[in-house]
Amino acid sequence: MSRRSSRPRRAPAPAALTDLSPCPCGLPAAYGACCGRFHSGRSEAPTAELLMRSRYSAFAAHDEGYLLRTWHPATRPDGLELDPSMHWSGLEIADTADGTAFHSTGTVTFRARYRHHGRRGALCERSTFERVNGSWMYVDGAFIE
Repeated sequence: MSRRSSRPRRAPAPAALTDLSPCPCGLPAAYGACCGRFHSGRSEAPTAELLMRSRYSAFAAHDEGYLLRTWHPATRPDGLELDPSMHWSGLEIADTADGTAFHSTGTVTFRARYRHHGRRGALCERSTFERVNGSWMYVDGAFIE
């Protein structure tokens, strides 16, 4: 188990997201070299934490296709209706358990900050991930306080 707390960075607005933009997930890399490579299909997230970060970035970028592609087939909804007025503004990883190349399951606990209709808020969740045919997939999550 590891505990990480990185200083959250403000996520760029979806319209402003380019390969050279700071990545919304908060890692110190440009979007194209970080989560953008997963969104485009150039590579797959090698750990549950990187998949979780890339899914957060997909929410920030309103990338419904990526979110559905990385959702476990057993729990995947038929579709998503992403609210265009939802602006994701920062991600903090609180804890990870398993979820590496040596595991078949993993969990990631995080806090995602957002702004919706001018109001600020945060979503705290413990997400569960599982490998399906070698690829990490989001299974489900439990909200936490």
